[in-house]
Amino acid sequence: MSDDPRDISDKAALRILARQRRRAFMAGLDPLAHRLAFKALPSPLAKRLESARTVALYIGIEDEAPAQRLAAKLIDMGKAVALPRVIDRLGSMEFLLWHPDAPLLPGPFRTRHPERGEGPVSPDAIVAPLLGFDRAMNRLGQGGGYYDRAFARHPDALRVGLAWSAQEQETIPADPWDLPLHMILTEVELIEGTEP
Repeated sequence: MSDDPRDISDKAALRILARQRRRAFMAGLDPLAHRLAFKALPSPLAKRLESARTVALYIGIEDEAPAQRLAAKLIDMGKAVALPRVIDRLGSMEFLLWHPDAPLLPGPFRTRHPERGEGPVSPDAIVAPLLGFDRAMNRLGQGGGYYDRAFARHPDALRVGLAWSAQEQETIPADPWDLPLHMILTEVELIEGTEP
């Protein structure tokens, strides 16, 4: 397998390379830079979220960009925050309201989620983890289709990818069912795509 992502059209092979690149980036990242990353919302993203009532985040696993760090700022803006709950291994998940002080329950694939409470909510914005992204706003996920299905179920939601800058690739192959992201936030920049 080549180390040049431009030579890779197979998503499975690209996932392996993306995990290696992310792991290497994280190993060299200054601990202070890590602690400070993703604690603020850039003003263009905050502006796009003004009309959102509920924003879905995720709890970062291992070296994923930590979306949960955005929760305090979103709550200060008057937003409700939700987290995904994986329902089954077929790609189904729902979003449940969450507050950073609330306990989380273990879920499949080392995920954690809130209590079901009042049941699932429909987010106005979905912040999604990813393994890789490109400037065409394509997202390479883990391969389970959970976020592809969530984007399809919530077509009017703002789709935001959260990633470390090292996760950018020249090109991410897109299948017909892949919906492009509207924005991508890294620790160094906000990349804006099309309007929702």
